[in-house]
Amino acid sequence: MNIRKKRKIINIAALFFSFLAACLGLFWLGFILFSVISNGLSSINLELFTAEAAPPGFGGGGLKHAFIGQLIISFFAVIIGVPIGLLGGTFMAEYGRNNKFAKFISTLSDIMVSLPSIVIGTFVYAILVIPMGGFNGISGSIALAIIMIPVVLRTTEDMMKLVPWSMREAAFALGAPYHKVIIQIVYKSSATGIFTGALLAIARIAGETAPLLFTSFNNSFLTTNITQPMASLTVSIYQYAMSPYTEWQEIAWAASLIITLSILFITILGRVIIKWRYKDQ
Repeated sequence: MNIRKKRKIINIAALFFSFLAACLGLFWLGFILFSVISNGLSSINLELFTAEAAPPGFGGGGLKHAFIGQLIISFFAVIIGVPIGLLGGTFMAEYGRNNKFAKFISTLSDIMVSLPSIVIGTFVYAILVIPMGGFNGISGSIALAIIMIPVVLRTTEDMMKLVPWSMREAAFALGAPYHKVIIQIVYKSSATGIFTGALLAIARIAGETAPLLFTSFNNSFLTTNITQPMASLTVSIYQYAMSPYTEWQEIAWAASLIITLSILFITILGRVIIKWRYKDQ
């Protein structure tokens, strides 16, 4: 009886502290979101998206150059990082199950996920920015792609390994080649998890500033030339928030809110598309 009471007390205490930790985390999350929304909502206007930066100390101005630069850099990062991560995860899950090299890559990916982004920025700076003779947008895309690859790779590997091997054997029995089994059976069965991993990777790079400071740097003017320094929303937020000008600080709050809402929209849209596409499967 004493042992039973002791176990109940320990269970209640564990549940209480777990609940307390969850409430504490949610409190700070809510506090951050409230701060971003309350400070940024009042500064959002059409000029923010249609005008370029105004000189310091002058009112008005926007971040059109930063929005376009961020989209270009992120676009190239996604088309580089997601396919490589997807193919790497496929190799790990399907062809490297008992392969020592695959286990080494899996361990390396886990390390890369937690690697500080500034280290990746300095690495790309050393191998690309210096040889190319200056900051440029493509180096920023590659730095963000390197951050994305381990996230997509590990998520893809884990989701594909959850697909029962019996499903593959059933397809083999019907005469399907291995690549068809992967594309039509394994990918479709794990599509939700893989897509979620890609969204997590996009969310990871959406707020990265440090690697872009060492690669694409920034530009106060609109440019679409990825071989030149290119503006990005995150670096602009950093510079505007650190400035002593109230107008620039308000623009930084508004841009922070835009990033937050964009990631929320992408996540919800992805969930809706996956549910609609595979609702009958």
